[in-house]
Amino acid sequence: MGLPTADPTLPGTSPAPPPDSRRYPWLVFTLSFGLLLSDYMSRQVLNAVFPLLKAQWLLSDAQLGSLSGIVALMVGLLTFPLSLLADRWGRARCLVAAAVLWSLATLGCAVSASYGQMFVGRFCVGVGEAAYGSVGIAVVLSVFPVRMRATLSGAFIGGGAFGSVLGVSIGGVLAQQFGWRWAFTFMGLLGLALAVVYGLVVTDRRLAAHAHRSNGPARGTGCERPPLRTLLPRLFSSVSVVCAYLGSGLQMFLAMALLAWMPSFLNRTYAMSPAQAGLVAGLFALITGIGTVGGGIVADRLSRTAPSHKWTVAILSSLGSLVLLTTGLQLAAGPLQLALLGAGTLLSNATAGPAAAMVANLTPAAIAATAMATLTLANSLLGLAPGPAVTGMLADRIGLPGALRLIPLVALPACVAFALGKHYYPRDLRRLTPLTEAAPVNPEIPS
Repeated sequence: MGLPTADPTLPGTSPAPPPDSRRYPWLVFTLSFGLLLSDYMSRQVLNAVFPLLKAQWLLSDAQLGSLSGIVALMVGLLTFPLSLLADRWGRARCLVAAAVLWSLATLGCAVSASYGQMFVGRFCVGVGEAAYGSVGIAVVLSVFPVRMRATLSGAFIGGGAFGSVLGVSIGGVLAQQFGWRWAFTFMGLLGLALAVVYGLVVTDRRLAAHAHRSNGPARGTGCERPPLRTLLPRLFSSVSVVCAYLGSGLQMFLAMALLAWMPSFLNRTYAMSPAQAGLVAGLFALITGIGTVGGGIVADRLSRTAPSHKWTVAILSSLGSLVLLTTGLQLAAGPLQLALLGAGTLLSNATAGPAAAMVANLTPAAIAATAMATLTLANSLLGLAPGPAVTGMLADRIGLPGALRLIPLVALPACVAFALGKHYYPRDLRRLTPLTEAAPVNPEIPS
């Protein structure tokens, strides 16, 4: 349990300093976004050095995929319990501890002498990163109004793609110039530096003082917090929220498979060097991030008149990625193929922001980090973990180009899940009731 925040309405407490309602939330977003960049830089730098590790340690594609997939697997397995702990113990302090752990583990990867040692290092990276995405989103959403949820979620999740850009691009250049160990060393040291700054600026006490009123009572404000046994069932209490979990996770399978294997695809199909492949793959990751942010912005804009339009954006993004990527991967190597792959990549993760906003709208604010953890669990177990690993196993059997031709098909069941969610969304919103008398009514609930 975190220390209680002083509340001027309670006897025997001193008033908290007046919150700077404009600047501090954006400072929280900036620093949280910076740590997320470090998170994904540490995770995706491995993909830039796949060719070097394969040659040095004589690894199969399945082994390379496992080094990437183990991180996502640990994120999937641990994100829920660690996020639940953060909701009760303190979100800010949990974020700092997580950043220190994944940074130290990345430094451990730099000194690995074999596949087994690298696997252990990547395992620890996954443990450190397990709760960052879910808790980080909860921290950001807590200090901003409800109407910005899809935009902020898309922007925050998009940081994963931008971090992948930096991790793959910078990692590829460092590996080419100085060796792959220096790529891991740089990412680890950067993460430690950012963790120190975050710990000094963002604290649970300050977050409680700046909590936005549209998100309900903040931790430590004297409001009675409902027991977990009444809150946790609401994580799965509606058809639409379950559909959001499923659709997001399935679509993430496609996005993460592309991110993990694009450097190797460019290296093998276009005969690019590791540095060149890393830079071009970084551009594809950047496109993914732009699509993630854009999907959230478009969803918020369109849902001002009809809340269900968030689902429409997700449905169209899934269908678009399926058509564009399937078409592009059937073509011969060349500019047209790269253009279609870029367009499909733009839509491949545009569902993330709308899905996160829908989960936030359909679950209690008191367990916001746990709700985001459930979404992260779905993303990890359905997408992040199996995406790179399954693609690697298929590549061992039918070749990497053949494996990538099959991967876009997962967008079809994702589209079906989003369509079902849209059908049930208005009914599920009307069933929502405030957890306490002080809790505000969700502005998206139809009147």
